Order: sequence, then C-alpha cells, then structure tokens
Amino acid sequence: MKKIISGIFLTIGILFLTSACENVKSDNSKQEIKEENMGNSKFNNATPEQLEGINKALDAYINAAVKGDSKIAEKVFTDNATISHIENDSLISLPIQALYDYYNSEVCPQPASYKITACNVSDDVAIVAIDSDFGGTKFDDMFSMVKDGKDWKIVSKIFHVK
Repeated sequence: MKKIISGIFLTIGILFLTSACENVKSDNSKQEIKEENMGNSKFNNATPEQLEGINKALDAYINAAVKGDSKIAEKVFTDNATISHIENDSLISLPIQALYDYYNSEVCPQPASYKITACNVSDDVAIVAIDSDFGGTKFDDMFSMVKDGKDWKIVSKIFHVK
C-alpha cells in the first residue's frame, strides 16, 4: 500500500514539475517576443496592447516638451499626480503642475526623446522605467501608471538626472 501511495505522489509530483517547466518555457518565449518587438528593454507580463497604451501615454509626456504645451501631457496624468526627485540630499515632491509649468516655460519647446528600459504590468497597473533626454539633459524616469477605462494614466513620476 505504501508503494502505491508513494507511486501516486511521485506521479503527481512529476506531472506538476512537467507542467511548471512547460509554463516557464511558455513565459520565456513570450518574454523573447516582447523583447524582440521592443529592443533590449525588459518587460514583465506586458501584452502588446498594454505596451501600446503605455507608449501612448509616454509619447504624450515627451511630446508636451517637444511642442511646449502642457495640455498634451495633462491628458495622460491623473489630476492628483506627483513628480518627485532628490535635490541636495532632500526629497522634493510636487504636484504635477510643476511639470506643466516646465512645459509652458521658456525652455520649451525643446527636443526630447525616450526609451523604455523596464515595464512591469499587473492587469491594470504598471511600473515603467525610461531613459529620457530633454534638450540634452538625460534622465532616469520611473512612472506608476494605472489603466483608467481604456487609457493608461500616470499617477506619479520620479526621476534622477544622470
């Protein structure tokens, strides 16, 4: 009887491990497809549709600087979004209006670009990291995002000047 029970548990264990390995293989192949489509960036569980929506929001973030028009970015940030960074060893956290003021200042319009370096998505929330360049100044930017209806919105932006 012990041999039969041991055999059943061994069979279940083998089936479980085989299934788990197949799932890992499947997830890895999906990862390769995403990386192939998006360059060398690292993505975690992001579908092409999610990436398209996230890119749309990030494009608006960048285009607001290129055109010097905060109204472009206002569509992709939540009303109570924040922008934060460290300055002189102190945390600076401001309402998103500070970014809008920058877009509308004399330094904009200016050339700007970005590349996604990481994107972790869980259903309707995402954490996205980008390398960006605003008028020759390079940044590491990180965004907390939520899917609001059919559109992705930025809840918070944190950054580091390189």
